[in-house]
Amino acid sequence: MSKYFHITTYGCQMNVHESEKIAGILSRMGYKACDNIEDSDIAVFNTCCIRENAENHAFGNIGMLKKLKANKRDMLIAVGGCLTQQIGKADTLHDKYPYVDIIFGTHNLNELEELINKKRRQKKAVIEIEDSEGGICEGEKPLRTSYPNAWINITYGCNNFCSYCIVPYVRGRERSRRSEDIIKEAEELIAQGYKELTLLGQNVNSYANGTDDLSFPELLKKIADIEGKFRLRFMTSHPKDFSEELARVIAENPKICRAVHLPVQSGSDSVLKAMNRKYTAADYIKKIEILKKYVPDCAVTTDLIVGFPNESEEDFKATLSLVKQVGFASAFTFVYSKREGTVAAKMDGQIPEEVSKRRIMELIKLVNAQTREQTSHYVGKTIEILCEDYDEKRGKYLGRDEYGRMAYFSSGENKKGEFVRVKVGSANGMSLYGELTEE
Repeated sequence: MSKYFHITTYGCQMNVHESEKIAGILSRMGYKACDNIEDSDIAVFNTCCIRENAENHAFGNIGMLKKLKANKRDMLIAVGGCLTQQIGKADTLHDKYPYVDIIFGTHNLNELEELINKKRRQKKAVIEIEDSEGGICEGEKPLRTSYPNAWINITYGCNNFCSYCIVPYVRGRERSRRSEDIIKEAEELIAQGYKELTLLGQNVNSYANGTDDLSFPELLKKIADIEGKFRLRFMTSHPKDFSEELARVIAENPKICRAVHLPVQSGSDSVLKAMNRKYTAADYIKKIEILKKYVPDCAVTTDLIVGFPNESEEDFKATLSLVKQVGFASAFTFVYSKREGTVAAKMDGQIPEEVSKRRIMELIKLVNAQTREQTSHYVGKTIEILCEDYDEKRGKYLGRDEYGRMAYFSSGENKKGEFVRVKVGSANGMSLYGELTEE
């Protein structure tokens, strides 16, 4: 009789890829994936604590399983990810939800099979939270779910200690995989037919820093030199480590997408200093100028936070000014979320909620206007799209160009995983609509 698993994932793309690794472990153990958590024999929550709403959402969904667990006593519930790695949260989770069977930290993912078997042998819950900085485990085969895209971790953890961020405390200090292991994984994925590879790290620019391995630009070039038609992306870049060498490598290698995510967070020097970002607004603009010098058509996206402690109206206006100056292709915008355990959580000058809401709405309005204006320039042009999926509601296939713009088109044939040419007839916000063409 088949056994089934269901994984609920919160947070960023790195968590999505870690869920693929969890799925790979469970598949190796004989479990099959299922769409509904009610049908699962093991339910795994891969949590995130970067923002409070993600943490609250996870707690809420775990709480909803109490009745299901009472009716399916043999069902296992496992909770892992960043939330559990925070000091005291594993105990809170165990006390509040005693029906959770397994609680594991970010450094214990590769031990999941052992933890499941241990729980099968005993009645009490299994709690395994490794306090060390964590290592790197090679050899686990993820069950990839995002064809034709594939994700490749190149670093784990972070050394930057931005004052608002919990990542270094729950993910540990930065560790880099060996370049030969990364290149081998990339070669295998391309041989398997994957058409877009994204290199992942909290700060990919500092890859292998202080070691004798390849630099990040050198690693990018090595992967771009692999035979075959594919795209290469990376995220996330820290501005302080973005180099002219990296800009030059992007320009010289057509397989590397002309799209760079470079989080600025704020346009105010005083806020950036309080955030411990280690650059000024002028420094950031210089990085953009270097990038545009080599890659004039590069689409730059970013992250922006409003409502950081002590952010004045002048500070906020500086952010708006920087957004106008750079002309971002799009941006992820956030209201500052207080995270216990970070330096910023102890700061005086927390911004009133109504002020933060007003600022975020003004910022979103500006960013959306810029995005719509840039998207409108696509109308009438023919672009190359990597078809990623089929949208049942729209009745159209969809995919992105190398700059990250999503396009929808009709086709009588399944185009998923193919590069196609689309002539854009209309645009709406970030989305494009067009028809297949041979142009």
